Amino acid sequence: MDNPRVAPPEEREVPTGAAALAKGLYLLDVIGEHPTPLRFKDLQAATKLSKGTLARMLNTLVLFRLVRHEESDNTYRLGHRLFELAHRVWESFDLRGAAAPIVERLADETRETVALCSIDGHEVLYIDQKSRGGAFGFRIEIGRRAPLHCTAGGKALLAFASPHERRAMLEVGSLERFTNRTIVDEDALMADLALARARGYAISLEEHVSGVVSVAAPIFDHTGRGIAAIGVFGPSSRLSNDRLHTTGRDLMAAARQISGNVGAMPMNINPQSRTLAYSQSDAECVLPWGAHLAEGPVWHPHEKRLYWVDILAPSAHRFDPITRVNEEVVLPRLVSAIVPRRGGGLAALTQSGLEALDFSSGKLESIVDPEADVPDNRFNDGKCDRLGRLWGGTMRLDASRATGALYAIDGQKSWRRMASGFTVANGLDWSPDGRTFYFADSAPGRVYAYDFDLATGTIDNRRVFATVDAQDGRPDGLAVDSEGFLWCAIWDGWCVRRYAPDGQLEREVRLPVPRPTSVAFGGEDLKTLFITTARIRLPSRVLSEAPFSGGLFAMPAPAAGLPVSEFAG
Repeated sequence: MDNPRVAPPEEREVPTGAAALAKGLYLLDVIGEHPTPLRFKDLQAATKLSKGTLARMLNTLVLFRLVRHEESDNTYRLGHRLFELAHRVWESFDLRGAAAPIVERLADETRETVALCSIDGHEVLYIDQKSRGGAFGFRIEIGRRAPLHCTAGGKALLAFASPHERRAMLEVGSLERFTNRTIVDEDALMADLALARARGYAISLEEHVSGVVSVAAPIFDHTGRGIAAIGVFGPSSRLSNDRLHTTGRDLMAAARQISGNVGAMPMNINPQSRTLAYSQSDAECVLPWGAHLAEGPVWHPHEKRLYWVDILAPSAHRFDPITRVNEEVVLPRLVSAIVPRRGGGLAALTQSGLEALDFSSGKLESIVDPEADVPDNRFNDGKCDRLGRLWGGTMRLDASRATGALYAIDGQKSWRRMASGFTVANGLDWSPDGRTFYFADSAPGRVYAYDFDLATGTIDNRRVFATVDAQDGRPDGLAVDSEGFLWCAIWDGWCVRRYAPDGQLEREVRLPVPRPTSVAFGGEDLKTLFITTARIRLPSRVLSEAPFSGGLFAMPAPAAGLPVSEFAG
């Protein structure tokens, strides 16, 4: 989640006589930008205002309903009057006028056609465009209509619509085929829309017009509803797959700028700066793959291979660390983790629950889906305990709400919901003695520890094991070594951290990429630490600085990892 620093009044050019007003507006900024409600002493520490000044300002802001005081926990939050004013703003909001300079700028930067569109009935309506594609570009006339299911703008808006809105938009007529790449199967389209929602932008690969590709991101109003989309269109010969994804991140930023950040999604599209200079470490990029979101590394003890996934390709991979050969199989839907099965074969956690995976063909076959009635959720990470129960956490596709839960699935395909209320359920593992279970929720930046009973498969006594400050990144995937130390990939932190069993930071391994995603021990002696990374939503300037983003790294570990447990089902 973005948590920008709010500049205090003394760092701004405040007109003479408006100092008090500036302090009051600064106070509103601090309250609004902080991820959790603040108490009086927290506000005093954050603003450096005197106790008397802060009290007078808060009382005045409460009087005008711009701030409200929550007596139950003695915190201050934004007041309802701001929502009323926001409605007034959006009632008179000129979308085309607000977007015009940004459409112009993007057209100059991409040298392609940039278009703004909205939904009109069951079609996309283009309401503005600028073209710099020249004679070999793709032109869009203002007022032109296009189908929803095969255009980037239409798919961006479908992806972020509520399920009932999406059904209403698509129920009129069948999914018409326009090219041999048009998605006309409803299940395949739903999987593609889920992929777009997870990425934050949608892509059309010659699905509407042969030879033309496009990428688009949704523009949200103050309620979080998608009201329009901004997209870039051009010939496939010029807009490569990599360029489309890099442009997608730029379009997400442009969409936020158009709406003035109102209703902005809580996805982090701005990586932290590299605060420490990278120096040579033992971590080596053993596979410069360029994955969108590499995740879920797991060592297969019998095959002596490392399996990993690219959630947003989506694809599954098998890497041989000796030959450095990587095998890839493209999958039909989002996949987040792979585990070996005791009876042979593999199981995978996907947006459709737990499924059997045939790696040679990419075929998935359902085993069980604990969240079949939660279409906007997907599994995000998973690992097996020593009795073969698979533990996996879920999250909302766009990470916008705390709808995630933690599940345990046994070998008989029965499952239990063990905990809930997570935003980005992430890495998990157990202590060497099996008595402590670790589990990360990336959004609040916490790794939790629970008491674990292996016999009953229950957890209890949750406490915070480690916290990662938002300025340092977010905790992602994790693994525990044989000495009981916890290794954690720090998303947007350019590093992997090793924590002692008491939660103290023992070391930090710097990496030449901002977004490490997960870690796993492998190799003959389990003393190689493999590290997956991501390049999703990284702007071109960061990718030029960190070209190995999305690659697989490896380094010798000071202690061996724990043996991999296989799924009993």
